[in-house]
Amino acid sequence: MHRTPPAPNPKAYRLLVAALATASFLQWTGASAVLPLLPLYLVHRGNSTGLIGAVMASFFAAGVAAQYLSGRLGDRIGHRPVLILGLLGYAFASAGFLLDLSGWGYLVLRSSQGAAAGAAQVACLALVSRAVPAAHRGRAFSAVSGAELAGIATGPLLGSAVGVAHMGWLFLAAGTGAILACVPVLASRAVAVDVAPRADGGRARLPRRGIAGRAVLGVLLVAVISGLLTGVYEACWSLLMDSRGASSFQIGLSWTFFAVPFVVMAPISGWLADHRDRRVLVVVALLSGIFFAALYPFLPTVASLMGLGMLESVGVALVLPAAQSLLSEHVAAEQVGRAQGMFASTQTAAVAVSASVAGSLFGLGAWVPFVSSAVASTVVLVAVPLVWRGVPGRVHRSATAPSGPVTPSGAAVPSDVSALR
Repeated sequence: MHRTPPAPNPKAYRLLVAALATASFLQWTGASAVLPLLPLYLVHRGNSTGLIGAVMASFFAAGVAAQYLSGRLGDRIGHRPVLILGLLGYAFASAGFLLDLSGWGYLVLRSSQGAAAGAAQVACLALVSRAVPAAHRGRAFSAVSGAELAGIATGPLLGSAVGVAHMGWLFLAAGTGAILACVPVLASRAVAVDVAPRADGGRARLPRRGIAGRAVLGVLLVAVISGLLTGVYEACWSLLMDSRGASSFQIGLSWTFFAVPFVVMAPISGWLADHRDRRVLVVVALLSGIFFAALYPFLPTVASLMGLGMLESVGVALVLPAAQSLLSEHVAAEQVGRAQGMFASTQTAAVAVSASVAGSLFGLGAWVPFVSSAVASTVVLVAVPLVWRGVPGRVHRSATAPSGPVTPSGAAVPSDVSALR
């Protein structure tokens, strides 16, 4: 006899989303406060420019491996322990920068930060996939990503105010923020819905065929496009702003201006993902992002760059909740960590490759990396609608329960959603 999973407690999973959003904001506020000034800090410690580049790149390199592996680990032992370990790992690595280390010591610490941050990010997304009903996941993913970007927008302003001379306080703040991020996660009883016993001994694979396989493949292509565009901004946005005569303050402010509309748009983009065709939302949003990337290098003033960046962020805000909602609906509950890890590691790898190439291309002309990323992204995007043909774009309105594990026979069994009560 098949049993239907009990109806979830809306208050409990909303508290979970609030806890994860708070944790994301605290962690990324501390993390991003250090980021703009870290290269200067390393220069003042007598490190070569080559080593500084390796230190900064190691964050992404470590994240690629850690994101996928932490997703698989979360499927086995639970996503909350992985989230807590990631936050604590980031805190200890940040505190390590207070020590008087050699250049290679900084490389190890930065790699540790990347691995820990990647693990925590994947665990957050997996927890949303496990605990939040499909009909509400778009809004949940949007809340968590909006909080993360709000932290990224806030941190650099704090870092700029403190300055390189007092970087020790910033490292302390980054570590403290990660530790404080553990508090709401531990306090939320809803995170008990993070794992169920694995009937397959951990050998289940993500779907590769049929509608579910096409849904997963399309989302991974979206991760590639997002990474290609993001990598160019990571490497070249400040250079482009500087070429237009922007001050350091204006460059930092441009990142904040991009984040504000994203955060404001988050509730709307989440609602759209829960009520409209997610495939259309993703494709249209990516098309707008590609258009803006190709247009930026031809804008003549700082004001026009900052203003257009605010407009672009409205479209960017649509991508993650729609894509993540589509992904989580087409993988089994015991596979969500692996799925989220694959998405995150694919995106991070694309960011790393794009950023490394874009820096060299900028020397050929300010427009070259931006237009090149737009062209490459367009080529990948053409395949997305073809891959998603036949994949349901709208959330099934009957999907009101969180993901439940699937038995080898394919019959749904009750998940531990009763712990929400």
